[in-house]
Amino acid sequence: MEVQGDRPEVSIRSIVFATDFSTCSDNAGVYARLLAESFSAELLVTHAFLLTQAAMEVEQLKARPSKQREDLRVRLQQAAQALSSERLQAQPVLLDGHPNEAIPALAEKHAPALLVLGTHGAGRVEHELMGSIAEKILRSTRWPCLTVGPHTPAPKAGAQPFARILYATDLNPSTTRAALYALALAEQSGGSVDVLNVIPEIALEDPEGWEELRRQHQENLQKLIPDQARDFCSPHTYVEPGTAYERIMHHLEQDAIDLLVLGIRKTPFLSLEMRTSGAFRLIANATCPVLTVMG
Repeated sequence: MEVQGDRPEVSIRSIVFATDFSTCSDNAGVYARLLAESFSAELLVTHAFLLTQAAMEVEQLKARPSKQREDLRVRLQQAAQALSSERLQAQPVLLDGHPNEAIPALAEKHAPALLVLGTHGAGRVEHELMGSIAEKILRSTRWPCLTVGPHTPAPKAGAQPFARILYATDLNPSTTRAALYALALAEQSGGSVDVLNVIPEIALEDPEGWEELRRQHQENLQKLIPDQARDFCSPHTYVEPGTAYERIMHHLEQDAIDLLVLGIRKTPFLSLEMRTSGAFRLIANATCPVLTVMG
């Protein structure tokens, strides 16, 4: 993605949809198809796996595909066929290897890419916040990821999937690249963009200082939106006190948001960064898809 003049432009060659054949993956696949159609991109339907010991012995000793591989190939072909249409022919890509390595590698081969993942939110501790495989893929790729959680409804037939977009930012320079994606997707879908910045409530202890801080942050939010973008996305900016997770979830539900866009800092402590920022919780509990963009 780049900005041409004042206008955000999207360059997406491929939509890489990683499926585990679950219900959440089925829903994510619908969003993947809509994105591929919208951007005239190729749709790759992929599943990465490791051979069981028995299957490995069959392939090594008998020099033929194992039943495990053949079964997965059939399921993947069926998933790709279900997402194909007159406008789009989805391509099944079965990958050998760990998903968090093989799927980002596939995205690199077909770059510039956008990954689409389903998340189930099941498990213990941090994995109750996000499916562990999706979490690892998200941390392993430099390309933006659209995650579709268990509380996300299927897009309505015939409707624009991203009519209302919420871009939440902490105004850190390393995360503001996500604004370009929010604006470009809004233009592509004819949607609107709300921009939210949340400031810790401790700022309220100094009312005069809070008002000045709010004014400064409002000005900074306005600078994120190119003048030309205002013509097509009707942006609204909000600076609010509280916790980021609570305020974002409030806007998702109150304003019937169709897409949440988050910028994530690229650091050696990415996993911790995402947990402390509430990104994992948002991905698992959001009532809409979440697009994370690495800064």
